[in-house]
Amino acid sequence: MSTPALTIRPAGPADVAAIFGMIHELAVFEKLEHLVVANAAMLHEGLFGDHPGCEAIVGEEDGAVVTFALFFHNFSTFLCRKGLYLEDLYVKQACRGKGYGKQMLVALAQLAVARNCGRFEWSVLDWNENAIKFYQGVGADLLPDWRICRVTGEALLHLSSGRQG
Repeated sequence: MSTPALTIRPAGPADVAAIFGMIHELAVFEKLEHLVVANAAMLHEGLFGDHPGCEAIVGEEDGAVVTFALFFHNFSTFLCRKGLYLEDLYVKQACRGKGYGKQMLVALAQLAVARNCGRFEWSVLDWNENAIKFYQGVGADLLPDWRICRVTGEALLHLSSGRQG
């Protein structure tokens, strides 16, 4: 039995609706849909506007987009080299188990190497055991001593004001 081939390519403006749909599916899976305030127009601006903040690749099966990876560059002061940070990787439920997630990671790793990145990083929710096992299986190290710090919304505005407390 053969499986359909996955064609991986850079995302284009015509892919925004499909990517945004998968972002919503990912948010539902992670039980975080209440945090999604973005829309497809905002995603288009982030990917293809005058000052893009990120990039994406998509994977197609039989001409339909079934997976995406959204990423951007960060910078390591210890390496003095840019890195590639994977913000989100998603494979549609019906297409899981076909090796598409690994193919997407391989494509991103190849991109990181081609761009002379010092590292390739991403985060995973601590309860997502399947993802953790998958990532460890491709050679990723989970960094137990590091925690993500985030400031958003009112807290970001407060911090930007420089006020105490």
